Amino acid sequence: MLIKILFSYLLGYITITVEGYYIERFINICNVKKIPIWSLKRHGEINVVLKTRVKEFKEICNIAKKVKCKVKINSKRGLPFVIHKYKKRKIFAILLIVLLFLIVFSSNFIWNIEIKEENGLKLENLEQDIEEAGLKIGEWKSKVNTKEIINKTRFKRSDIAWMGIELKGTNVIVRVVKATNKPEIVDKNELCNIVSDKTGVITKINAQTGTANVKVGDVVNSGDILINGWMEGKYTGIRYVHAEGEVQAKVWYTKNKLFCYNTTERIETGNTENKYSIKLNNFRINFYKRLSNFKIYDKIDTENKLQIFSDFYLPISVIKTTNKEVEEKQKQYNYEEIKKIGTEEVERELYEEIENKESIINKNINIHEEEDGLDIYVTYEVLENIGTNEKIVF
Repeated sequence: MLIKILFSYLLGYITITVEGYYIERFINICNVKKIPIWSLKRHGEINVVLKTRVKEFKEICNIAKKVKCKVKINSKRGLPFVIHKYKKRKIFAILLIVLLFLIVFSSNFIWNIEIKEENGLKLENLEQDIEEAGLKIGEWKSKVNTKEIINKTRFKRSDIAWMGIELKGTNVIVRVVKATNKPEIVDKNELCNIVSDKTGVITKINAQTGTANVKVGDVVNSGDILINGWMEGKYTGIRYVHAEGEVQAKVWYTKNKLFCYNTTERIETGNTENKYSIKLNNFRINFYKRLSNFKIYDKIDTENKLQIFSDFYLPISVIKTTNKEVEEKQKQYNYEEIKKIGTEEVERELYEEIENKESIINKNINIHEEEDGLDIYVTYEVLENIGTNEKIVF
């Protein structure tokens, strides 16, 4: 449908009103003769407004005359009428032709790269790795080897489970699925130990298969053997097995931050200013002389790429720069104030980092007073199952 509309615009089309008592007959004859008419709107019983191509107008007038209808032109649209209007302005005509040529020529390049990550999980430096692999703004579409780019990117990164690249117009859509870090799965038929994957104090150990190597109360570090992959019998001697069991331990999560008594706070005044610029590929044109009228401000750039259709981008962007005025105020806290503010902040940040929040059994806060503030340490004690399989290598 979009191609038909564009084609009609290039050839030129008109909006007309057909008036008469035999409008249905008029429409039927146009359909039989395959005369393109569209956007039909009925106005009353004897009027219909429709659109048709310029070259079909003479034939439509003949049909209307046969069925005793009148035809009136409401408006004219399309490239032929634009050229006719400005045919005396040669410079404009030349510029129009050059513009059309540039649009057609630019369709051979990539002007936008859209990265879609599953569930909104962000992958750091993915844009840079994709660019290094050969996919970048301004690249010829014919030179883009999607399979090679995917292979190079996945070879460099271990956090991508799946990756796909789709070229649509001048737009490239990169879809990625983040890989989850899973421990190595050891087959039940293979011999293995159970080793600690965290530092903690053992609170419970149950060796279903194998021999316990630690007891309740022992302190273990990451990599220590918890359950040996062997068993010793009175008559069978030592035999190696696939160790299985449950090991529970108390582990600790700690975070600290320094909070100063004297701080500088940035407060927005509510005053803002907007400035605009145009970006032609990598060349930027600013429509303002000075950066800002504010002494202290935060700057936010919003870039909108020019596009004709949903997936046809041009190498032109409009950049809106919003400057928000801020005031810097010196604020002084006493011991109790900084202790309360700092402790709440560190507690909140550390709590968000812990996956097994329901297993938190204790919290410890240590405060070290420094010359210019307080160094606040928060520790959460968590009860967790620890241990992972590790193959036995002889």
